[in-house]
Amino acid sequence: MPVRFGTATSRWVIAATVLGSGIAFLDSTVVNVALPAIAADLDIGVSGLQWTLDAYLVTLTSLLLLGGSLGDIAGRRKIFVAGAVAFGGASVACGLAPNAATLIGARAAQGVAAAFLVPGSLSIVSATFHPDDRGRAIGAWSGLAGVTSAIGPFIGGWLVDSASWRYIFFINVPLVAVTVWIAMRHVPETKDEHAGKPDWSGAAAVSIALGASTYALIEGPAAGGALPVVMGIVGVAAFVCFLVIERNSSAPMLPLGIFRSARFTGANLTTFVVYAALGGAFFLLVLQLQLSLGYSALAAGTSLLPFTLIMLAFSSRAGALAQRIGPRLPMTFGPIVAGAGVWLFTLVEPGASYVGSVLPAVAVFGAGMTLTVAPLTSAVLGAVDDNHVGAASGVNNAVARLGGLIAVAILPAIAGIDAASPSSLSSGFGTAMSVCAATCAAGGVIAFVTVRSGAKVAVVTQASHIQPCSDPCVSADAA
Repeated sequence: MPVRFGTATSRWVIAATVLGSGIAFLDSTVVNVALPAIAADLDIGVSGLQWTLDAYLVTLTSLLLLGGSLGDIAGRRKIFVAGAVAFGGASVACGLAPNAATLIGARAAQGVAAAFLVPGSLSIVSATFHPDDRGRAIGAWSGLAGVTSAIGPFIGGWLVDSASWRYIFFINVPLVAVTVWIAMRHVPETKDEHAGKPDWSGAAAVSIALGASTYALIEGPAAGGALPVVMGIVGVAAFVCFLVIERNSSAPMLPLGIFRSARFTGANLTTFVVYAALGGAFFLLVLQLQLSLGYSALAAGTSLLPFTLIMLAFSSRAGALAQRIGPRLPMTFGPIVAGAGVWLFTLVEPGASYVGSVLPAVAVFGAGMTLTVAPLTSAVLGAVDDNHVGAASGVNNAVARLGGLIAVAILPAIAGIDAASPSSLSSGFGTAMSVCAATCAAGGVIAFVTVRSGAKVAVVTQASHIQPCSDPCVSADAA
């Protein structure tokens, strides 16, 4: 029977899914704060730190849609639990890493695990709850999961300062244990009996494309030589193969037909540039605060807290505004305001005060992102018919991760920050923030041009069939 909101089972389901997704969200925020400590302990430069973030994003981005479809096929709880256990094991490997190569490999393994864990959490909520209660359940899930993101930088900074950066990974182990226990005892299994086969060839092609291209972007400016060029060519060729595979597949991981909607395409382009600005700015900002301004890890993490608090406090109001007037205007002005906030980060330089430089930038950036995110989600989901919101959500999530991945890979080179000379961070930081500001503001222009009301697009994909199943909760609409 479908689970009703407010029952004991519903509380267990929400607890398990919030903990599971929260582990991944928490990890993505605490690692940024720990980067200077990792660099000092393992003696790695800027390129090593880029890989510490991007190894995780490469595997997560490339396998995110596959992870959702595997849950439909094999069972959402089964894949969710497998992802949680794998994430815990990879976290231990990260915490024990004796050198940069081991840490980067373990971070890539974390990304693989998160690709099964993250989409599984929301799909369990969507598939388990009664349709009349699904909206409330998803709201509770998103709100509680947002809290984990809010406390992530604070917890990360405290662990780095009071113990070691290694504990930001070890803390995942007890959280994983609780998640698995709750899921196995209290979360019902659901699957889509009509789901197609996993798109293994598409997943392999996009993984090669992202991995090779990321190598070329990170290592090319510093190392030079033929290898980065070759890897860049391999990346482009693999991406072309991926598009061919998806175009000809009967059950594609990425349904290309979904991009027939100009609104959907425009919303995803906006997502890409806005989240590229977000990922690139926060990557370098945390380094600037600690290495150039002398902040402790705890102080650096705490300094970003107003950003998340603003989003938590006002995102629902921004969503209500978008529902009343449509997403176009909020998505136009939101990225422009956020871009102004990023530009204010150029004032964060040695000798600057927190109140006079960091806080205003964080607050304006937070206000702009608050105005952007909920309307952006509405635009993405409103561009497809109700039976295919899962595919739309999965694509948009992957696009956001891709934006952050590419920004972390190329921003230091664009700003003249030398991977072999971390001291160049301070001189190139202002340029990097200006680039991020312009990129973010461009999202507003894209939204103004492309996000208009129009016909919804229906697509056929293995991750989005809504069919009667043998299990009580039958939809796969949040895979």
